[in-house]
Amino acid sequence: LIVPVAAVVSGLVDFGIAMVVLFGMMAWYGIAPTWQVLTLPLFLALALISALGVGLWLSAMNVKYRDIRYIVPFLIQFWLFATPIAYPSTLLTEPWRTLYGLNPMVGVVEGFRWALLDTRTSPGAITVFSAVAAIALLVSGAYYFRRMEKTFADVV
Repeated sequence: LIVPVAAVVSGLVDFGIAMVVLFGMMAWYGIAPTWQVLTLPLFLALALISALGVGLWLSAMNVKYRDIRYIVPFLIQFWLFATPIAYPSTLLTEPWRTLYGLNPMVGVVEGFRWALLDTRTSPGAITVFSAVAAIALLVSGAYYFRRMEKTFADVV
């Protein structure tokens, strides 16, 4: 478990540098953070849980199925377009928006927007659904990884 966890935690260094640059730009342009910035660690934890869950699944599958490493860039690109990075999730109507929250990164992105940019709509229910999906992804990924771990030495 150390290797997938190290891959996720190493991204925190990049995140820290990016946050320093972001806060510097916010100060330069006169954008003052609100009290909502205090919720950023919760959304960061949700992002780490999501990344670790996916990382556990893909790393265990990569040992057994060697072609997984070629599919990962396509999965990441698909996940990018399935997450509201370039567009807000408010474009969807409410029943679909809540279902859209099953993507664990939707709650993270919407939460960061709300915490840093003070958007009109709080992430609310969409974050709850994203958190449940992220925890389910982490638990199932850890279970699959631990089950497959016994055969890693045989396959490699």
